[in-house]
Amino acid sequence: MKKIIVIGSSNVDTTLHVKDFPKPGETINANKVTVAGGGKGANQAIAATKSGADCYFISRVGDDSFADFLLAQLQKYGVKTDYVQKTANTATGQAYITLNEAGQNDIIIDHGANYELKPEDIERAEGLIADAECIIAQFETPLASTLYAFKLAKANGVMTILNPAPAIEKIPRELLEVTDVITPNETESALITGIKIESEADLAKNAAKLHELGVENVIITYGDKGAYIATPKVEKLVPAFKVKAVDTTAAGDTFLGFLAGSLDTDLANIEKAATIASKASSLAVQKLGAQPSIPSIAEVEEALR
Repeated sequence: MKKIIVIGSSNVDTTLHVKDFPKPGETINANKVTVAGGGKGANQAIAATKSGADCYFISRVGDDSFADFLLAQLQKYGVKTDYVQKTANTATGQAYITLNEAGQNDIIIDHGANYELKPEDIERAEGLIADAECIIAQFETPLASTLYAFKLAKANGVMTILNPAPAIEKIPRELLEVTDVITPNETESALITGIKIESEADLAKNAAKLHELGVENVIITYGDKGAYIATPKVEKLVPAFKVKAVDTTAAGDTFLGFLAGSLDTDLANIEKAATIASKASSLAVQKLGAQPSIPSIAEVEEALR
């Protein structure tokens, strides 16, 4: 079984279900309010587990009741939580989501304990990292910890996947140089490169700029249009599967988890892995919630058939 490590955030998602987003200064009523586990890191760890991988999660939660709730959720889905630590005198991360009837969302995050993840926490997992096949990280935990983890991974021949979300304009070159695959969406990519994406030609320009910044393998997720792959051997847009979206909250995280779970370490099957990941994402957006919407590998394989 493939061993994957995810470093990232754990949040409690509070979702306000509304007809449409409020205008500035407007007060509206929510149709209902739901609470579920979330956070990009936790979502990706669950997706990687459901893709069939053996997934370990490195994260921090607070010392409140939400921490026990999140740990129970992760363990329910089979994620290994040996390296998820409780942080004294700190609240668990929170995400406040407004979800409209078209399935689109706005998200505000209170990072809480997620920002307490330290390089020392990564160092404690050095043996685990050395024995893994793939490590994934995002930008909802401190950059210093991600850089430390990726350097450890590269020293041990472990593939690194960077999901640069939420996007920052200037990613440290030092981090990009130890990143094997970068996976921004079109908005994140445009912010990083300074090149707006309005066509497939713009995707190619963005990929070229990301190569120039130091990452050889690029996958830009492009919403309902698909995923653009740019590697030394493949450069093409893998079309998305057309579905009616109900909730897009964990679409990108589902894509990432299944991509990592499906991708060979030599990247030879990157187009096939992106297709599997795209199908998983298309199933996720047809259900409400982040973690509850992530499909199993059996569901994805059946849908592909």
